[in-house]
Amino acid sequence: MKTMAVLLRDPNPIHFDLDVVAALGMGDRVINQGPTNMAYVVNMLVAWAGDPARIRALKVRFLDNVRAGDRVFAGGIVTSVAGDGRHQIAECDVWLDVVGGTRALAGSATVALKGSEAAGETPAK
Repeated sequence: MKTMAVLLRDPNPIHFDLDVVAALGMGDRVINQGPTNMAYVVNMLVAWAGDPARIRALKVRFLDNVRAGDRVFAGGIVTSVAGDGRHQIAECDVWLDVVGGTRALAGSATVALKGSEAAGETPAK
């Protein structure tokens, strides 16, 4: 997590200093950065949609922490599908759970469905 703290320019010591985490009463393991937790959800959406360009929007709320060593599960459910004139667009509820623990993140995503280009159009390559 030290590397991610540098890459994200996030100097908050809860991401790399166990003594600070303990002093703040936040447990005995360092805490993941929020963007890292969001990335798990993005990876899940890309695996489902087939192309990162299909993700049109992502809105999330951070609900709890993910700590070093936690196993997480990124999930989602399609709540509606509608056309926008060119594509079928899926609205989804998404989340990230700590396995055996709490929901760390919840939100919504808008995804253009694979193979939903209008008839006669060729998808961009």
